[in-house]
Amino acid sequence: MNVDFTGTRLPHFIAHGSEFDGCDFSRAAFENLLMGSTRTGIGGQEWDGATWPQTVFRDCVFRRTRFPAFTFFGNVRFERCIFDRPGLRRQTATAEAEFVDCVFAGPVRSINFWGRPADGDRVVLGRDHNDFTGNDFTAAELDDFSFRHIDLRAPRLPGLPGYALLDRIADRVNSVLPLVGSWPEDKHRQVARSALEFLGDTAHEWNDDQALVSPAMLGRKLPPALREELFDAFRRTSGDTSRG
Repeated sequence: MNVDFTGTRLPHFIAHGSEFDGCDFSRAAFENLLMGSTRTGIGGQEWDGATWPQTVFRDCVFRRTRFPAFTFFGNVRFERCIFDRPGLRRQTATAEAEFVDCVFAGPVRSINFWGRPADGDRVVLGRDHNDFTGNDFTAAELDDFSFRHIDLRAPRLPGLPGYALLDRIADRVNSVLPLVGSWPEDKHRQVARSALEFLGDTAHEWNDDQALVSPAMLGRKLPPALREELFDAFRRTSGDTSRG
């Protein structure tokens, strides 16, 4: 409780069924990290596969914290934690993580947030959904991200000019296809159509035809002017629920 890890190098950090209250991990450098592990530590008892105890970080600060790529979050719950320029990148294994009343600021890249754990983990976790409520992303710079099976009205999300929370994604895709078809360069049309198809499919599968949309999601390889033109047209079709 209330441990100051500021600036600490942490070569091996494994948390299993643990609680961290009021800890400061600012500028800490994790090298090998398992945040909600199935095992108890280096050389610890192997997981019996029957239950998976949850690790909780409560009122902790991760400011300019260095996370290694491909960190395994595991069965971990963050409550009222601050992630300020935390170096969150390529954190792909977050399907069992819960976030409640947390604040995110600065770049948050290549990360997925899940409202449901993987089917095969639900019995050992003792739940069929992950809590994801009250989180504030208004100061975050989201890039290559997704919210999966999450009510997008629950978090506070960044708004215009860089993002728009939109509904009726499938209808919007159909509405902007004529615009894309009018572009002179075939390579640009192909990039946009592929991005729109992916956005429509994932919004339908993950979030009841809703999505937090940014210009980059509509075609990273498009010239900036075309991205902005498409983003403007996409959000101005019917059903705009953008915040900001």
